[in-house]
Amino acid sequence: MAHFINDRASLVTDAIDGLVAGSGGALARLDGYPEIRVVLRAELEPDKVAVVSGGGSGHEPAHAGFVGPGLLTAAVCGDVFASPSVDAVLAGILAVTGEAGCVLIVKNYAGDRLNFGLAAERARALGRRVETVLVADDIALPDAA
Repeated sequence: MAHFINDRASLVTDAIDGLVAGSGGALARLDGYPEIRVVLRAELEPDKVAVVSGGGSGHEPAHAGFVGPGLLTAAVCGDVFASPSVDAVLAGILAVTGEAGCVLIVKNYAGDRLNFGLAAERARALGRRVETVLVADDIALPDAA
């Protein structure tokens, strides 16, 4: 059977590389890549509230596919079906958050809630204004509200 991937080990980085390469310069990778996988707008607007989301990879184009004007400022990409690390989320927050602050859009999954929540606390301890919005309307889960 043919696959639409090069190698399972490089699946996420290959997808990010392709997305950034095809963006015409609108997207960039945060320093620390590939260990820290954050896709962000190439031209940041520090006077506006940054909007950051992310989560496990494997559902593309979410989350990096939504980075752009009027949408996300940055997306933090975890491994396939695994939340990104606290350090990766914190790096994303610190990279895009200016005086106006940051809103984190967090899905209602244990790993995302834990890692994004801890990163938000650390960012606040560093003096950043960070708020979170929890999204829990997942039709794949029978008890989602």
